[in-house]
Amino acid sequence: MERLTGTERAAIERLDAGAMLARVERWAAINSGTRNLDGCAAMAAALSDAFGVLPGTLRLVDPAPAQAVGADGTVSELAHGRHLHLSVRPEARVRLLLTGHMDTVYPADHPFQRLAWRDAGVLNGPGVADMKGGLALLLEALRAVEAVGADIGYDVIINADEEIGSLSSAGLLAQAARGKAAALTYEPALPDGTLAGARGGTGNFAITVRGRAAHAGRNPGDGRNAIVAAGALAVRLHGERSPRLAVNPARIDGGGPNNVVPDLAVLRVNFRPADAAEIARAQAAIDAAVAEVAAAHDVTIAVHGGFNRPPKPVDAGAARLFELVRSAGADLGQPIAWRDTGGVCDGNNIAACGVPVVDTMGARGGAIHSADEFLIVDSLTERAALSVVTMLRLAEGALA
Repeated sequence: MERLTGTERAAIERLDAGAMLARVERWAAINSGTRNLDGCAAMAAALSDAFGVLPGTLRLVDPAPAQAVGADGTVSELAHGRHLHLSVRPEARVRLLLTGHMDTVYPADHPFQRLAWRDAGVLNGPGVADMKGGLALLLEALRAVEAVGADIGYDVIINADEEIGSLSSAGLLAQAARGKAAALTYEPALPDGTLAGARGGTGNFAITVRGRAAHAGRNPGDGRNAIVAAGALAVRLHGERSPRLAVNPARIDGGGPNNVVPDLAVLRVNFRPADAAEIARAQAAIDAAVAEVAAAHDVTIAVHGGFNRPPKPVDAGAARLFELVRSAGADLGQPIAWRDTGGVCDGNNIAACGVPVVDTMGARGGAIHSADEFLIVDSLTERAALSVVTMLRLAEGALA
């Protein structure tokens, strides 16, 4: 702590642990599963009130159009909640992008809806770590930074669709990333505080196969079995996997009565490329497999979807930002380490815009996306302090 400046100390002293915990408890009580649009609207309103104490311009942004392929092969518009955008001092010399998400993976009818204390200082509840705890400490850190008069500009984006790929907010994130010196995203850290380093990318595809119906007993030869073709396509794509490209054919929708040759199937596939070269290889594999299967089975195939999260390497700029965070942690008595991960988040999209990003600045916790999700409550103050020192040092041009 001896290496902290007087301004850093003054800002940290303003952090209110009780206020942060109270926010987590209030916000986690709001079900904001991505598809619960009423819940997301309630969460957006609560966040608008909370972040509205900060200077700048706050607005709720309508989602960009996004589409989904149904089990019947129809393509329809996909509804999302509105996204929060706060812009503070856009004219400042140093400007940051700070991001989080208001949605969770727990729908309105999910049985996991209540908060419960587990061990001392460990709170179990939906979204407490991922990432209502992160949003609570982000707000507290910004309040502290504002209180000491830091000359820094920032945009805060809190989207409503991160858990399903940020399809309706990717453009907003890219726009907000322009001109930023660095970005911090408030996904949870691991229980011991470890940060995510490099991340692979991800791509989700819905591939519609249309064949020809026929009687399974009287004239099966006149049919073109869409289920068989989709299965062949799944096997063909699965064969492209490698240590640097995971391929997961996850589901086939379609079919009907046993006595009818099915004329429709929808194959859903997830790809996890380690780098941009693997995206190119995967796309070429998809194109080749579709052409081969369509010709071999005399079916029509349409591909929907794409690689919505590019891989996130730790390049030179990201390495400097990680080192800044590590140094801030050391001065606070917090050992900071990072390791590569297979998961994805909005940090992938931000890095693709050329902005250095650390995307696990949120609270320490674990078992996310399960009914055992937990938050280590003491980490709210700990990680808010880490953000305060990091932001203040960025304001002084630490990455320049």
